[in-house]
Amino acid sequence: MKRVLLLMTVNTYRASAYLAAAERSGVRSVVGTDRPDALAGLTPGGPMVLDFHAPEKAAGDIQAFAREHPLDAVIAVDDDTVIAGAMAAQALGLPAHTVEGARATRSKYELRKILDEEGLPSPGFRLVAAGEDPAPIARSLGYPCVLKPTFLAGSQGVIRADGEAEFAAAYRRIGKILEEAGTKERGGAEAGSILVEDYIPGREAAIEGLVAGGALHVLAIFDKPDPMEGPFFEETIYVTPSRLPEKTQAEIIRAVDRAAKAIGLRDGPVHAEVRVNDGGVWVIDIASRTIGGKCSGALEFGEGASLEELIIARALGTEPPAISRAGASSGVMMIPIPGRGILRGVEGMEEALAVLGVRSIDISIHTGGLVVPLPEGNRYLGFIFAGGETPAEAEEALRRAHAQLKFHIEPEAGSRKYPEI
Repeated sequence: MKRVLLLMTVNTYRASAYLAAAERSGVRSVVGTDRPDALAGLTPGGPMVLDFHAPEKAAGDIQAFAREHPLDAVIAVDDDTVIAGAMAAQALGLPAHTVEGARATRSKYELRKILDEEGLPSPGFRLVAAGEDPAPIARSLGYPCVLKPTFLAGSQGVIRADGEAEFAAAYRRIGKILEEAGTKERGGAEAGSILVEDYIPGREAAIEGLVAGGALHVLAIFDKPDPMEGPFFEETIYVTPSRLPEKTQAEIIRAVDRAAKAIGLRDGPVHAEVRVNDGGVWVIDIASRTIGGKCSGALEFGEGASLEELIIARALGTEPPAISRAGASSGVMMIPIPGRGILRGVEGMEEALAVLGVRSIDISIHTGGLVVPLPEGNRYLGFIFAGGETPAEAEEALRRAHAQLKFHIEPEAGSRKYPEI
């Protein structure tokens, strides 16, 4: 039986999807993680303990493991694992993105430089040091602009500023995020910097792809029907297939293909975020892993194969179950977090699940858990999955289901009655 190493952090949403895909694919999975106690029991013999903040060491540990337990594939499940995964795969002669490509997708600053050099539409950008007086920086900028950490995902720490006062407030707010326990360790040297970009207006879309031997295979283009204009950039609804004109979709594919090649993405998943306006297609971000959260649950291929099954098949060099998306239209809503506090309960689940087209609802934060909205938050409240004959039907089902849900959130201090939302 072939053996696949799945690299994931303790905070990943993707563990169950990849482990289930490995089982359906008939392969043995080994988990490499940063917290063995939290993921104990996922694999026979326990998970492999790795330090993803030291990717060279992690790759060396993987090589040592492979000498006694040969590996047929190494798959980086989430952002913090992609560099170590690429290094280990390269050393073992296994298909993967290049190490340089993985590094580029972990630094929004390096990514921006590469895409600008490639000649793709690119906003003006500069890297500034965190923790300084923001006033001189603010006076030197044009507005509106967007400030962001270079290494965080899911729109965490991303803030739009329309003037000098807003810039200063956003700058200080991001600085506090970067100082939080664990964040500085994740970012390393880049935890001391903030990327400032010109704000790009337009419609936003996402593309899910699989690169095989340097060739991009597009698996889905998602529309994001809710405007993403700031000041924070909360992801909400993804719906596929896209309703954008075919010409625009072709332009998106060409732009992402150019970007992936320029970065050095050769074998493995690609998730890209783009904006479309009169100036063309702007690649906002590109990742060398699958779509975030549990959103891959909105996709099925062939006779019901998951996105993760396709990724595993490519990593093993075997024929994937299918690469054509199954079903008419599908979508997912990342349930917005209305405010900070303790989640005390959710009402309306039966009514939401009864909405025509709704397939499932997953509340990801347990009762009693802390919910934190953007820009500080980095966890989704949950996910709603729906389908329909058309993208409009899938979108409507998501919105109707969400309207049925009431989240009871208690302020952290506990001095006030929690609101109903």
